[in-house]
Amino acid sequence: MNPSVEIIIPHYRGDVMLERCITSLAQTTYREHSICIVDNLSGEDAANEKLKQRFSSLRILQMSYNAGFAGGCNTALALSSADYVVFMNDDAVVEPDWLEPLVEAAEADRKVAALQPKILSLQHHRLGRNVFDYAGGAGGLIDRLGYPYCYGRTVHGTESDRGQYDHVSRIFWASGVAMFARRSVITELGGFDEDFFMHMEEIDLCWRLLLNGYRIASVPASVVYHEGGASLAKNSPEKTYLNHRNNLAMLLKNRSTPNLFWIFPLRLVLEGAAIVYYLFAGGPGSIGKAVGVLRAMVDNAAALPKTLRKRAKVQKSRQQPDSRLFRGAPFTILPARISVTHADPRSQL
Repeated sequence: MNPSVEIIIPHYRGDVMLERCITSLAQTTYREHSICIVDNLSGEDAANEKLKQRFSSLRILQMSYNAGFAGGCNTALALSSADYVVFMNDDAVVEPDWLEPLVEAAEADRKVAALQPKILSLQHHRLGRNVFDYAGGAGGLIDRLGYPYCYGRTVHGTESDRGQYDHVSRIFWASGVAMFARRSVITELGGFDEDFFMHMEEIDLCWRLLLNGYRIASVPASVVYHEGGASLAKNSPEKTYLNHRNNLAMLLKNRSTPNLFWIFPLRLVLEGAAIVYYLFAGGPGSIGKAVGVLRAMVDNAAALPKTLRKRAKVQKSRQQPDSRLFRGAPFTILPARISVTHADPRSQL
């Protein structure tokens, strides 16, 4: 019997977008799968009922509050009995045969805890172009200062998909757009950090997986399209706040003590530089972004005792040194454009 897979989709708003996602998933050729929507108090009860009528096997968990992506995923994870789960954004669309390569790759290596498909831009796909999506590209990486980037994406933009990453490779993190994971391992590690709410919660989880000796890989034979910016717009001050807050918290939790002593003060200087940059850059939401970064720093200071308790737990379970996790990683992606088109992905771990 083939392994079972449950696709978990936290949803807050956008019934048309969600229906598009579910309609796409209904074409999945891998038969042993189920779909669970976690409704984060969307207020779209009528739309949900229509979905239930169209797709009788669909399961909907109704939350009494908005738990965000992290909390929504954890709620469904606790109730799941599937062999594997996929944490998916509701603005994703899949190819019919997207699931088979992921199951095959996971079954071939029991130390693999998470996998990511190739994630392409849905907007460009509609125009007949294959361009990597910003929220995951061909697999997530991270620099030594804790700034994430991807194969197919840097801080400066995304690449066209020319097949340059069409081989299975080890990565640092799998995007929450469509993160395929071994349910037992994710449950063992406690799932997502719900204090993150949304943004970078999957990077934090993947970092903990790596620290515990598991592996993460990209599977480009599986293709998923992502609309991007559907939850929070690119210029949203709230997105800036969450990204900066969660990135600093992630660094505090997961970096080894010797490295954290010199990295974190430098990161605080760079956070201050980001505030100055936003204040003088101008453009949509620039003042709000500056305030967002400041809020992120203040909130991390307030949450420091709680974060340090989480850190103690993470570091106690550590099985891998930073030197292994960051082998081949650049010092930082910030100063200049870094192209990873010709890099060997297998050298990252």
